[in-house]
Amino acid sequence: MLMSTPTPIYQKLLAAIENGDLRPGDRLLETDLAQRFGVSRTPIREAIRRLETDGLVAHKPRVGAMIRVLAQQEIVELYEMRIVLEATAAQMAAKHASKAEIHTLKTLNAQMMQVATDPYKVAMLNRKFHGCILSAARNRFLAQSHNSLSHALVLLGKTTLESSERVKDVVSQHDAIVEALKSGQPEQAAKIMRTHMEASLEHRLNALQLDG
Repeated sequence: MLMSTPTPIYQKLLAAIENGDLRPGDRLLETDLAQRFGVSRTPIREAIRRLETDGLVAHKPRVGAMIRVLAQQEIVELYEMRIVLEATAAQMAAKHASKAEIHTLKTLNAQMMQVATDPYKVAMLNRKFHGCILSAARNRFLAQSHNSLSHALVLLGKTTLESSERVKDVVSQHDAIVEALKSGQPEQAAKIMRTHMEASLEHRLNALQLDG
């Protein structure tokens, strides 16, 4: 059964979760959201139902709909799968990436440094960077597996790329990945990507402890 096309309100709610405006644990009050987006409660209700189907929203007794909160172990498990898929994508991209894709990766990485003080823009460029590597891997089944994690990744909440120093470190790691892709070193590309994603997990868990 094919899913219907996501509604504009669904997309807006998804973006709000992704950029941290709505965080895990936040209640989704239909009246407030309807006022916020200038619509009736009906499209809000429909969007919340779809988010629940996607596993992003849970209903809690006496509380109602709320953004689902991932337990620390779930975050670790999610990253374990992400590390496997991202490292595999880098390995394959080292064999198949075109000159145009290498150029795109370098451009995206340079843009990340240029907007280092804007976490939302940095996160968006970071997603494009990793998406480009996934595309360069030339494996539709790998892409499908990665896409299946996309909804869960949204539940991680706001980006950890919130300081210029952190962005600088990530850009440096990206540079190393791009060089491995450019020189056609599959194992090296996979190794660097794995280290890069493990560092991301460490920052995510540290942020979780600080928030707690």
